[in-house]
Amino acid sequence: MFSAKARWIVAVVLRVAAAGAAAVAAVLMAMSHDEVIVYGMEVQAKFRYTPSLVFFVAANAAVSACSLVVLLVPSSTSKLAARLLLMADVVLGMVLAGAFAAAGAMAELGKNGNSHAGWIAICVQVPLFCDRVRSALVAGSATIVLYYLMLMYSIYTLPMFP
Repeated sequence: MFSAKARWIVAVVLRVAAAGAAAVAAVLMAMSHDEVIVYGMEVQAKFRYTPSLVFFVAANAAVSACSLVVLLVPSSTSKLAARLLLMADVVLGMVLAGAFAAAGAMAELGKNGNSHAGWIAICVQVPLFCDRVRSALVAGSATIVLYYLMLMYSIYTLPMFP
């Protein structure tokens, strides 16, 4: 197959790309805010007002930080340490997917509202906010793809038996 150095390079590139995409997603969402005047009242839309979007920022920031910290672990660690890192990556991947789903649901609600509950769509009033949330979700979807590619590659290259 490939040499150990080539496998390490691929793993590092995937991990750095996933960490970068997660950082971009977190920053874009954290910067999403807009203010408008509606019927003489100032209306603000900020990511901090929605727990799902706060969860999205926290999850992406955690994935980015943990992915970069893992790069500091020597590649010659024991098989047990490699398996523990793999389990941590699986857990972070699940958290990332949950955060993306929650933020996506809120974005859908903001875009289309819910006629059954009487909630109106807000993206007509605060388009800048919705555009930034949409951009963060695009970066978040790239993060998920890169993170799961990294995860599958880690599973593929991890020796299964002692």
